[in-house]
Order: sequence, then C-alpha cells, then structure tokens
Amino acid sequence: MRCMVMVKATAESEAGVMPSQELLAAMGKFNEELVKAGVMLAGEGLTPSARGARVTFSGSRRHVVDGPFAETKELIAGFWLWQVKSLDEAVEWVRRCPNPMAGESVIEIRPVFEADDFGEAFTPELREQEERLRGRLDRG
Repeated sequence: MRCMVMVKATAESEAGVMPSQELLAAMGKFNEELVKAGVMLAGEGLTPSARGARVTFSGSRRHVVDGPFAETKELIAGFWLWQVKSLDEAVEWVRRCPNPMAGESVIEIRPVFEADDFGEAFTPELREQEERLRGRLDRG
C-alpha cells in the first residue's frame, strides 16, 4: 500500500524557523534508511503557508486566498510518499523518525486510494486513462 506521511506544521515552522544542522543530518540518515528499504517514493519539506495560496471552489466559481493561514494545526510542513505492506509498518517507520520539530510535533499517516477502492465507478476506460498517465509520469 502507498501512504502519505505528513509532518504537521508548528508555529515555528510557519514562522520560517529552519531546522538545525543536527536535525538535517538525522533526517538525511532516516531518509537514507527509507530509500535503502524501498519504502520512500518521494518526500519534501514545504515552505510556510505565507508563501502559498488556497483556491476555494463553490460550484463553478473559484476564489483565491493568499497565505498565511491561521490554523497551524491544519497545515503541513513536509511530507513523504511511502510504499509499505501495511499501516502498521508505516507506524513503525514513523516511530523511528527523528522528531521533525524542535518541540512537540505530529506526523499523520494516510493511505492513498488505489484503483480498486473506487469500485465500478472506475470504468475500464478510466483505468486505461490512469495507466496511460502514470506511464507518462514514470518516463519523466
């Protein structure tokens, strides 16, 4: 199963406080373990929400709101995309992760939908389209 592993933002990460050299080294070592184990598919840190935007949809209308966004607990400071056998395996990897923030932090794990999760609504034509797009992504 694939899962998105999200590092929740803190007041410090939203203020643009950068990680220490020690934390960068510890995270680099952890990421290296993930890659060697074949778990890590992608991973990145994100800039504070002040440098981002949100687009709100209401029917056919679109409304753009520039950051920063007030609810820090709902924001993400970074992410990984992992390939694991189970949610339990992902939890075990997160338990090994260095604390990504100087103080208290939260890492959330969410499984990624797979094609079969959509049932009959995901028609053979839609599956073919998805496979074609993924093939184009894999080729770069």
